[in-house]
Amino acid sequence: MKLKKLATVLALPVLFLAGGVPAFAQGSSIPTAKVNGGFDWTESFEGGTGSSGQEMELNSYATYRFGRYSIGAGIPVYFNRAILPNTVTTSEGVGDFSVTLGAHWNIPFLNFASALTGSAPTGNVNKGFSTGHGTFDWNNRVDHNFHFVTPFLDAGVANTLTDTRYFHRPFTSYGYLAHGEAGIDVDLPHVFTLTGSAYKIAPWGTQTIISRDVVNGAVGSGGGNGRVFEVNHLTTGPASLNYDDGFSGGVSFQATSYLNLDIGFTRSISFAFNTFSWGIDVDMSRLIGRERYK
Repeated sequence: MKLKKLATVLALPVLFLAGGVPAFAQGSSIPTAKVNGGFDWTESFEGGTGSSGQEMELNSYATYRFGRYSIGAGIPVYFNRAILPNTVTTSEGVGDFSVTLGAHWNIPFLNFASALTGSAPTGNVNKGFSTGHGTFDWNNRVDHNFHFVTPFLDAGVANTLTDTRYFHRPFTSYGYLAHGEAGIDVDLPHVFTLTGSAYKIAPWGTQTIISRDVVNGAVGSGGGNGRVFEVNHLTTGPASLNYDDGFSGGVSFQATSYLNLDIGFTRSISFAFNTFSWGIDVDMSRLIGRERYK
């Protein structure tokens, strides 16, 4: 299939670059056309809570921006708490090393950004921290600011599912898919931003689901509405295994110029699954600069 060949070709340069860039960490933010020049360093601690457990990750993400282009790299650290029948288990460890190449264009009436991420399988597959394969995600975003309202459209192709701002999934996947999200950001007084969106995951071909809550060798409970990640650590099957659609909503609070707080909710319609999320982001570049010039 031509699309598969194109995806492979696009992923190879990123995977090649991964060997020569320092490991800072993978961020989970969707690409945006609102960028600054120079070096950015962000520390974040994010997580989600669902019926099968809690998924948390610590990210140290660094990006260098030059003109309209950018390059970033890193590796996340996971802290998971799984709720199994008659027991609660915890697991922690590093995830997959990743490199992201990005570009943005600010043109009349809209902003456009594109980001290509390639990951190497450095995480533990038995704990659900990796697919055990090299992966890619080519993501694109269009948005436009109407005073305090910013509608956006986010779409791309990948061979794995990537967490989003308000959806830290209790599983990862391996298999080709298209993903899309459309929504709106509303900037309120006193540095609050409301976000609402709807998303869709459209996979094709064989899909593998790797649970983050059911480690290898364990058996969970539930599994209704196709939630195989609640029962088995690894499940391989047709494209329908990974099909999903739903909606998200959240609020962001810019406490200071360098500190941002998020809370949100995601409803997966296909899986009949709810997730509550939160995040703490510290812009270390701004924090260090602020202290330096006091």
